[in-house]
Amino acid sequence: MMKVRFLGTGTSTGVPEIGCKCNVCTSPDKKDNRLRCSVLVETDDTRIIIDCTPDFRQQMLDLPFKKIDGLLITHEHYDHVGGLDDLRPFCRFGTIDVYAEANVQQAFIRRMPYCFGKKRYAGVPDIRIRPIDALRPFHLKNVEIIPVRVMHYKLPILGFRIKNFAYLTDVKYLPEEELMKLTGLDVLVISALRNETHISHQTLADAVKLSEKINAKQTYFTHMSHQIGLHETVNSQLPLGCSLAYDGLEIMM
Repeated sequence: MMKVRFLGTGTSTGVPEIGCKCNVCTSPDKKDNRLRCSVLVETDDTRIIIDCTPDFRQQMLDLPFKKIDGLLITHEHYDHVGGLDDLRPFCRFGTIDVYAEANVQQAFIRRMPYCFGKKRYAGVPDIRIRPIDALRPFHLKNVEIIPVRVMHYKLPILGFRIKNFAYLTDVKYLPEEELMKLTGLDVLVISALRNETHISHQTLADAVKLSEKINAKQTYFTHMSHQIGLHETVNSQLPLGCSLAYDGLEIMM
């Protein structure tokens, strides 16, 4: 049994966007409020976070305070790693392993040198970088993680497959050779920024088309801006087997 909780389903600015008075940003529907994009994956004895956003503290406040066994990082953009310092309370349970590619590791060291120096002052996050090498599968405790190459415009980033669940964010396109890693999925989570074309993100129509190609039993769209439209309206227009995710949504598989 595995449970996935959507901690955040918004793009880099979140929804509502500061200063915006559009119908989405002023919507009374809580499903139109979106923190930055992240999920919590729990198996019987393993607790995994994918990305650690600037909203991480807020996202975790109402959840059980328990050990985080590992953090998977898709890429180094701030909206995906800005909450790393807020891992501190969870380090009471022990060192947290953070799995990332080499270029992301170097970005962490540049931005957070106080976490990685030889002499660290008391209270800094106790995190240990575990390199993801050449897209090779690895194990986090007894859970196999399969990295999936995703292109975020010209930036190579990562998605992850865990059992029959896959999480792909900030997608502009997916290389054809990666499709074989995504066969037989029960649940696919994939980004869909808005309806208008963007240089480094899929549109909703692009995401629907890719989801049909991957052919998971159920697809949820995430990393959405306020320009996607109202949750209730857009969700009602999606093809069978596709849904907009929302903050706090939990799925069991």
